Amino acid sequence: MRKFTSALLLATLALGVLSPLSAQEAAPKAKAATKAGGRASPHETIGAVLGARGTNTRITITYGRPYAKGRTVWGELVKWDKGDRLGADEATLLLTQSALQIGDATIQPGAYTLYIVPSATGASKLAISSNIGKWGIPVDETKDVARVELKKEAIEQAVEQLTIAIVKGAEGEATLKISWANTAFSVPVSIKK
Repeated sequence: MRKFTSALLLATLALGVLSPLSAQEAAPKAKAATKAGGRASPHETIGAVLGARGTNTRITITYGRPYAKGRTVWGELVKWDKGDRLGADEATLLLTQSALQIGDATIQPGAYTLYIVPSATGASKLAISSNIGKWGIPVDETKDVARVELKKEAIEQAVEQLTIAIVKGAEGEATLKISWANTAFSVPVSIKK
């Protein structure tokens, strides 16, 4: 895991999405988690290429995948109507090569932190933040670029481990899907035209 974290930091530095200072801030926390016997939540990087050849773009998301472990996720572990890191350990990172339409928001090319604001009765939101290269908590809501409404639905087969997926649709379109415990959230994503 230590190699993965170091590689991720180096890659994001090379892309120019992290300042050297923010990389230095994130590295000690990642090393401390590794020294403490490894991570309780495995990390994963997912991606998808949207669009036609020559005009396509790659979307990549890196996140920690915590387990429910018998806990009540929505409303207890992840509090209602409060920003939550959408994963474990470092903040969930979104990289995009081109402008995206996520829900009703336009996101410019670059790197962003994703977090969730779930609601029991109102609209749940996906927040897209410019505050990157940080530990996942506390969530800093002052750097939000956008918040978009998520479609929320119950799922029959409980999902033990947080799962984020980019499900491709028509050319240049996809759905960002977040599944954990007995709930799935989703939002449409497309290349901004």
